[in-house]
Amino acid sequence: MKDAKPDAMFVFVPAGQGGNFIKQYAERGLDKAGIRVIGPGDVMDDDLLNGMGDAALGTVTAHMYSAAHPSAMNRDFVASYKKEFGNRPGFMAVSGYDGIHLIYEALKHTGGNTDGDKLIDAMKAMKWESPRGPISIDPATRDIVQNIYIRRVEKVDGELYNVEFATFEAIKDPGKTKK
Repeated sequence: MKDAKPDAMFVFVPAGQGGNFIKQYAERGLDKAGIRVIGPGDVMDDDLLNGMGDAALGTVTAHMYSAAHPSAMNRDFVASYKKEFGNRPGFMAVSGYDGIHLIYEALKHTGGNTDGDKLIDAMKAMKWESPRGPISIDPATRDIVQNIYIRRVEKVDGELYNVEFATFEAIKDPGKTKK
């Protein structure tokens, strides 16, 4: 790859393996060769990002969450999470937060009735503000509708963060979207 000198390389690795990839990327001198990394967001998950070092700088990913998401709700979420667990939340943490929120609100709507059909009906078309931004449930597919952010790894106050620079709003599952 170094000899081919591409502008960028797309990488996909299982969640949690981004650090191993970046280590190998730097060991092979691909960062110094100017070959940029692009990929899905779990490659640069926020809870692992600081351990990757400066070789991760400039990596561009697309994902539904960043610990640097610029909202008061997210700043509070990140601060609370750090206080409780000693590190930043990643996409799995915010997904869990949203899942619990959805269940809690559905139970409020059903008056505590845990009948599966009643809970599903309560969840359809639900909308709320999350630490990651606005989300809703598509009543037709019952899938999440969420923003996808284009992010670049930057150093902010001495730490590496995925800084959002573009947003695709209200994205539905493309496999279920009618053409």
